[in-house]
Amino acid sequence: MTRQQEVLAVLGRLADAWNSGDATAYAELFTEDADYVTFFGLNLPGREQIESSHRALFEGPLRGSKLGGFGEASVRFPREDVAIVVSGGGSALDGGDAAAQGRVSTVTFVLVRETAGWLVTSFQNTRVSDPRAAA
Repeated sequence: MTRQQEVLAVLGRLADAWNSGDATAYAELFTEDADYVTFFGLNLPGREQIESSHRALFEGPLRGSKLGGFGEASVRFPREDVAIVVSGGGSALDGGDAAAQGRVSTVTFVLVRETAGWLVTSFQNTRVSDPRAAA
């Protein structure tokens, strides 16, 4: 498996964990000191906060939501053990469509290769919007 395939497999496991509502499995794909920046700008530093916040989301407002995948991901390796991924993404509620629900984002991941494999050390979620519509 190439490095790119390994990195994309981590994103696949993130989607699988989200789609099964498993906050522990989701958080385990992040480094202990990861930064997780939500679409509204809140930083959740550390695996523990990532897990607890997602547990609350998966048991509450995002129960049953589905992560639609990461589309055409751009993956680059500034170093052998660092990957930067920029991709589309989005979650849909109640079996709906993420785009129709206005829940499409551009996401950025920084992954590092640890002895156990690739882990996300930084994540940024930016909700896609049309600034002209706000004007």
